[in-house]
Amino acid sequence: MAGPDPLQQMDRTYVRWKNRAFSYFGGCDYFRLASHPAVAAALRAGLRKYGLNVAASRLTTGNHAVYEELEAALADFFGAPSAVLAPGGYAANAIAAQALRGRFSRVFIDEQAHSSLRDASRQFHCRVQPFKHRDAGDLARLLARARADDNPIVLTDGVFARNGAVAPLERYAEILPPRALILVDDAHGAGVLGAKGRGTPEFAGVSRRRLIQTITLSKAFGVFGGAILGGAALRKAIFQSSSMFAGSTPLPPPLAAAALRAVEMVRSDPRLRLRLEKNIRYAKSVLRGHGFAVQAAPTPILTFVPSTPAQAGALRRRLISRRVFPSFIRYPGGPEGGWFRFALSSEHRRAQLEDLLGALTAD
Repeated sequence: MAGPDPLQQMDRTYVRWKNRAFSYFGGCDYFRLASHPAVAAALRAGLRKYGLNVAASRLTTGNHAVYEELEAALADFFGAPSAVLAPGGYAANAIAAQALRGRFSRVFIDEQAHSSLRDASRQFHCRVQPFKHRDAGDLARLLARARADDNPIVLTDGVFARNGAVAPLERYAEILPPRALILVDDAHGAGVLGAKGRGTPEFAGVSRRRLIQTITLSKAFGVFGGAILGGAALRKAIFQSSSMFAGSTPLPPPLAAAALRAVEMVRSDPRLRLRLEKNIRYAKSVLRGHGFAVQAAPTPILTFVPSTPAQAGALRRRLISRRVFPSFIRYPGGPEGGWFRFALSSEHRRAQLEDLLGALTAD
């Protein structure tokens, strides 16, 4: 089966597709740091200094100092006691689950959770029970039916990639029994939500005491890799108990160096989030004015699910006529026929937003 048509990155907000330039709202590079000159320079410097690969597990001879430096920077950025790097965001959930195996007797998981969480849920080796999407009432009902000696953990996305909806973490925290935890995959919230960009937990005002946050470095930070944010005991358990962590080669040191630079940029330059928030407010205001139902949370994801192939084709033609790449995707957990998904960034200019919104709102 052939993959999607290849795209050539032209600059931070344009791609070349079929020999034409298009404004690009695909992917999840929310601050466009993947193509930022300073991040690229840190990558090149890391390559010269460290070489490409440690070629060993961190538990043998691959525990490079740059990993511990990046983990310290991430823990500081997110206000977490500790951070552990993972080979990717998908792997971060499985590594956390393996480290927590045996501590919980039941897993409750949002029915629309990312596939990485669904895969990770099996690593707990206990009963897995879905609850209705973002429905604290349904979760409370299931918790009430559990045995008195059950020790549950809740698995959920922080921001759901399909449409930018935010999990009600504050409600989950209120109804969970004292020993329970929440494992939140915050791939799309980290760096974006919250006063300091610490993600969905900060946005929801939820304490880290009963929460583990996993992130990817490939979205707001524009690089690659993942991380698990939690307490010192979790870090120890990962090093001791996760076969995936023990058996994996960590991310290449140059990427860790680039991620260090990206984390510092997001931490020290609040203008990135301010520009993104401004673009989100403008786009959602226009769409609401045309009767669109958009997520109230300040998340940068806009989606449109066509009701018929003809409707999909009409929108595709309008987007192309305005030189906007038609980001139509099919992705596990999404609508069966596919949908249009657009991710706003801090670097999109007003004219590009107007082209996108014009195509979406045209009669």
